[in-house]
Amino acid sequence: MSVYKTSDLALAAYITMNGLKLVSAGKLPNGNFNFEIEDPDGKAEALAIEYVSSDFSIFDNKIRTLKKLLYSRS
Repeated sequence: MSVYKTSDLALAAYITMNGLKLVSAGKLPNGNFNFEIEDPDGKAEALAIEYVSSDFSIFDNKIRTLKKLLYSRS
């Protein structure tokens, strides 16, 4: 079984939203996330590239910006 690994939450969501199956998710000792996604046909890398120019990526960046704004006012 071919597995695609990423620590990026939004990318993992995008790839699974496009039909690939999440095999495992966890948090590493260093605090990073770890997602493993089943990739039997080798589509995950192409989806990762597609994600960069997608509306989903733009949305994720807006969420991050808004969070930074909120936390900077604490």
